[in-house]
Amino acid sequence: MKKTLYISALAAALFITSCNKQLDQTPISASTTATFYASASDFIQGTNAIYNNLRSYPDRILNLSEIRSDNIYGVSSLGVRDWDPINNFQKAITGNTYVEEAWNTDFNGIFKANTLLDQLSKNGTVITDANLRTRLQAEARFLRAFYYFDMVRYYGKVPVVDKPVLATEAISIPRSPVADVYKFIISDLQFAMTNLPSAYTNGIDVGRATKYAAEAVLAQVYMARSGPTYGIEGPGLASNEWNLALPLLNDIITTGGFVFNPDYANIFSYNNQSPAVNKEAIFDVMYLSGQSPVLGATYVWTLAPNTYLQFAGDRNSSGSLEIIPVSNDLVNSYEPNDKRKAFTIFLNGYTFQGNPEPRPFFKKWLDVTKIPSASRFDWGMNFIAIRYTDVLLLKAECILMGGGGSQGEANTIVNQVRTRAGLGTITSVTIDQLYDERRRELAGEGQRWFDLQRSGKLVTRMNAWIATEDTRKLMNQVVPGYVIYPVPQSQLDAAPGLYSQNIGY
Repeated sequence: MKKTLYISALAAALFITSCNKQLDQTPISASTTATFYASASDFIQGTNAIYNNLRSYPDRILNLSEIRSDNIYGVSSLGVRDWDPINNFQKAITGNTYVEEAWNTDFNGIFKANTLLDQLSKNGTVITDANLRTRLQAEARFLRAFYYFDMVRYYGKVPVVDKPVLATEAISIPRSPVADVYKFIISDLQFAMTNLPSAYTNGIDVGRATKYAAEAVLAQVYMARSGPTYGIEGPGLASNEWNLALPLLNDIITTGGFVFNPDYANIFSYNNQSPAVNKEAIFDVMYLSGQSPVLGATYVWTLAPNTYLQFAGDRNSSGSLEIIPVSNDLVNSYEPNDKRKAFTIFLNGYTFQGNPEPRPFFKKWLDVTKIPSASRFDWGMNFIAIRYTDVLLLKAECILMGGGGSQGEANTIVNQVRTRAGLGTITSVTIDQLYDERRRELAGEGQRWFDLQRSGKLVTRMNAWIATEDTRKLMNQVVPGYVIYPVPQSQLDAAPGLYSQNIGY
């Protein structure tokens, strides 16, 4: 695998192919930092470049969170797919494609944010609108925090870089303690909360980060910190900050203008894409198909088998190389008549070229009537990175973990979600019941691994699940170190001795 420093060349960092249909701009390939930021439009374009790094975010959380969890039994036929070692808890994954991609892409986004912030401090007066200048700073800091939070949940300690640095400087910056990484993230998000708008009235800007997106991420940060340490330097600090997350979630719920959609399937409808219309979407990663260069999504088929897409009429074979089955444990966890089950999971089986495939797979994002005609990389489906129902359930979690509020409030939230699913109510919701409800509600959305991290039961839960689910006996036992991923081998090789490897790898 090619060795790559996390600090990219400026030309690569500024090359923009925006994933956001409102944020796409003309690509830049030869400008230098000193000459590029000369007008307000240049700064807007530079901000769009930071958003561009979100394009692979949905694929990443499906590959590193969903496949890693008890929602999927992703053992391939030959055991040679990139997801096999992720699913199987193999120790030697330092060079895994998914492990490398997350580190490199997140740090590339961080570098772009640092570049923009540095230029705002030096040349920002070319933006005569002071409100715009502050908003762009807040957007950059939100996105920098978003990428750092992604990294701390996957790797634990990471280098904290708050300004543009040369490659020669980068290889001397050590990984910072998790507590220091969080301190940096929290500072960025607090600034973003204060300076981002609650909403955008200009249609061109719809889809950018808002105050409520920043509040939601900050609440998740406090909740992740509150999780157990597992005896490693991972995302949990056992900080018991549920009380800090709860007011942020309450503000989103009471003043954000978001609406609990009574129709579960409609949340993910291709006809309900605009954040201005889909009131479940607090923060989207946005896509648009049919453009040149390609601005569409790939995550839609990440967990769907290639043969099914061909079976459904896709001549481009736009699916994963083979089936990545949903676990029997998840399928069986749904109560009878749960409306979410058949919408989320393909259960009927199919036959392609005489070969039957009875195993279930995720289809929540997949509408076979919308298969792109030209390219399998060009689906026109936004990804809801922060969903209103998720925020409601996070509030219930904070309450049940002692962060404030009442048992009655938690009951109301969980029963509202269950009623939409066509299920009966629960008299007094427990924390285990809440996590089970989150598992079914958010299945296929990449949240399960993070929920397991916070729960404190990740190791015991996964090992119990492996004991019953792993019929092919290919999965390893989970140890505390596997709560996070290893530092990629390319980073260890770039500066030998600078980083120590995470425990267990």
